[in-house]
Amino acid sequence: MRASLFTAAATLVLAASACGVDGDDGDDGDHVARDPGTSSSSVPPPVVVPDGPVRTVGLATVMDTGSPELCLGDVAESYPPQCSGPPLTGWDWGAHHGSYDEQGEVRWGTYALTGTWDGAAFTATDAVPGALYDPAMPTPTPTPVPTTAYDESELAGIAADLRGADGVLGASPVEGHVLLDAYYDDGTLQDWADQTYDAGVVVVSSALVDAD
Repeated sequence: MRASLFTAAATLVLAASACGVDGDDGDDGDHVARDPGTSSSSVPPPVVVPDGPVRTVGLATVMDTGSPELCLGDVAESYPPQCSGPPLTGWDWGAHHGSYDEQGEVRWGTYALTGTWDGAAFTATDAVPGALYDPAMPTPTPTPVPTTAYDESELAGIAADLRGADGVLGASPVEGHVLLDAYYDDGTLQDWADQTYDAGVVVVSSALVDAD
């Protein structure tokens, strides 16, 4: 349900003496009430699955504490690092000698990956080690101006509703927006967010993008 903002009309009340004697005018002033509606949606965000190959945006960590996982979210800077993510199917460390670290039974490395994403697991078809990765200069994308102003508590409520939804990595309220990190979006999730919360309120970033 899209949250709406309503403004109550101002009311001016004049009071006079019932005996015909001039009384004090009672001016209650302007009363502007804002009905915040609801910051939640009864319709969950869509899970978008690409039709073709995708790639990671920059480097991603492959973590293996028993089976390989693709970490697309936060990585704790410890040794070994700590993170988790969807299964990385078909990954063979033997094909990546010299490009990863290991401690005990734990192996990890950073790679720019290309492959397929089925909404639950990633299958890599190409992996460029971090040491050999030459990123292209990103094109700056301006943050849109929200068409509806939500207060901090409403933005926090929207972020809380979105966290944990299928296809969502995380969501945080930041300076009048909710920044949403998704596994993959081709514009469908952004359109849903604009229709649900009004344009420019929720800004979607995708960890996987269509391969060139």
